[in-house]
Amino acid sequence: MEVQETRVQTDRVLTIPNILSMARLVGVPLFLWLILRPVFGGPNSDGWALLVLALSGVSDYLDGKLARRWNQISNLGRLLDPAADRLYILSTLVGLTWREILPIWLTAALVARELMLLVMVGILRRHGYPPPQVNFLGKAATFNLMYAFPLLLLSDGHGWLASLAAIFGWAFAGWGTTLYWWAGILYVVQVRRLVKADAAAD
Repeated sequence: MEVQETRVQTDRVLTIPNILSMARLVGVPLFLWLILRPVFGGPNSDGWALLVLALSGVSDYLDGKLARRWNQISNLGRLLDPAADRLYILSTLVGLTWREILPIWLTAALVARELMLLVMVGILRRHGYPPPQVNFLGKAATFNLMYAFPLLLLSDGHGWLASLAAIFGWAFAGWGTTLYWWAGILYVVQVRRLVKADAAAD
């Protein structure tokens, strides 16, 4: 039976889930270098970039699954996991926008949501609260975007495979962006309630 997420947390650093999250962070600059090689006159390395992105997606699934199953939910892991997600999304946005695969408006919409969350985290800290935990909606949005980006990268080519990848890639991008903003708005509502509760208690 799967261990529930409410089990005891730990301050341990060297756990298997944390090592997986650290490996994902190390993969961020590698992925960005691979995806931008053609821009700077290097050979096309999209296949390797897709492999790094796929491995990141697998490790993203495994670190949370193993942390719950092995009672290794840690304070560090709660920071590393969303940080790795956001850095991969940011690096992919930079790479795909630079290569003109993603339009500026979509990149701006996703970056604006991240900036909104940074403001919310600042407000929470000012009131003595930790950053909000990643909820199911936010995780679902991230998974949609992590499916969308490799498909859109694959669509930067010719033939039926590129056409099929474009259809599914844009579908996942639309769902992911919508869910991303929906989760962000829920965070804003959550922060507003906490701030109002603090004001009422004073």
